[in-house]
Amino acid sequence: MAQESTLVSGIAGRYATALFDLARDAGQLDAVAKDLDTVSAMLAQSTDLVRLVRSPVFSRDEQARAIAAVAEKAGFADLVRRFLGVLATNRRLFVLADVIAGFKRLLSHHRGETVAEVISAVPLTDAQLQQIKSSLSSDAAGNVVIDAKVDAGLIGGLVVKFGSRMLDASIRTKLNNLKTAMKGVA
Repeated sequence: MAQESTLVSGIAGRYATALFDLARDAGQLDAVAKDLDTVSAMLAQSTDLVRLVRSPVFSRDEQARAIAAVAEKAGFADLVRRFLGVLATNRRLFVLADVIAGFKRLLSHHRGETVAEVISAVPLTDAQLQQIKSSLSSDAAGNVVIDAKVDAGLIGGLVVKFGSRMLDASIRTKLNNLKTAMKGVA
């Protein structure tokens, strides 16, 4: 637990650790991870679900009934349904996204994986992702897992977050640096 607490912290960390421990003990780590990925996708696609999860306007019972209906309709495993119910009952649904992120960190650590977040202006091809993964593997102790994201605001280039390091080779950052340098000249 001491090592897990360095990976996750706060309210979300406590809930993520509890869910991870329950899933590990039940032998359902992969099933829970899959369901949580589905929840993340649902949150990304539905502003109504985000409003339900974040808004204090909804009562505890309304949140519990609504999240139970969503979980039932999505066909989540019993453990995930009960966990979402506990979050709703305890008025902690607002930390759901952070709980999911914490669970993923704990799962990666459990599997001996190192997660590298790669943000690009356009979606990268499988060959490009594989090349990045092989470049990072030389510095990693375990298997490297790429978490690819797209941010068109980068204009071009990449931002790679790997462990405690970050490489920002985006056009946006280069333009901002140039803008700052030009202000110094004037």
